[in-house]
Amino acid sequence: MTPAVPDLSVAIPAHNEAKYIGRAIESVLASAQRSGHTAEVCVALNRCTDATQAIAESLGARCVDEPRKCIAAVRNAAVRAGRSPVVVTLDADSWMRPGTVAAVLRKVHDPRWVGGGAWMTPERWSLGIVATGFVVARHVPDFRISAGMFWCQREVFDTLGGFDESLVSVEDLHFAYRMKALGLQRGQRYGTVWRDGIITSCRKFDTFGDWYLVRHPDLVRRIFEGHDQAATNLYYYDVDR
Repeated sequence: MTPAVPDLSVAIPAHNEAKYIGRAIESVLASAQRSGHTAEVCVALNRCTDATQAIAESLGARCVDEPRKCIAAVRNAAVRAGRSPVVVTLDADSWMRPGTVAAVLRKVHDPRWVGGGAWMTPERWSLGIVATGFVVARHVPDFRISAGMFWCQREVFDTLGGFDESLVSVEDLHFAYRMKALGLQRGQRYGTVWRDGIITSCRKFDTFGDWYLVRHPDLVRRIFEGHDQAATNLYYYDVDR
């Protein structure tokens, strides 16, 4: 008997995420249960050497392998492993609020929206984290674009060709810009899940310090160029988890 198609597929890229993946998956399942809808979680394993796969599968997630050192490719692999016509992306160190799934499903089936992102709240605040937000914002020309968690119909994802695998960073913002442009062509708007957005860990701040990017604005610039593998490795791939 063929299993029923879930109401939404949540795609999570994961590189040695044993510390966080369980909380991320559990938040999806709890939010789906509260909404009365079904969700599947698809995890793309990226060169994992820890217990990420075991934890994910113990919680019912489907795991696929994508070894390339390219977050866009890993995100795409996770999305394409899903079966639902509704796609949601979530980072392994972020988690949904209880009302997130319901909020996404209300918007994604509303023809006014092409898709969109979410309001993202850090798990803690500090002056350095706020200052970092202003440094990063200087590189985001369109403040009406939200990221953190993307949601759209799978048809929209396929039309866009997924995340751009020629980029080694900021593939998420690039995806948002292209989705917004597609919406303009179709007479639709780019939406944001606000009150029921997501919470994200502050592990980068915990590792590098809350003021690190403020003190290294050139690194922020290099990351936002999208093609600087050395800068991306320094801040993302080569960091101990």
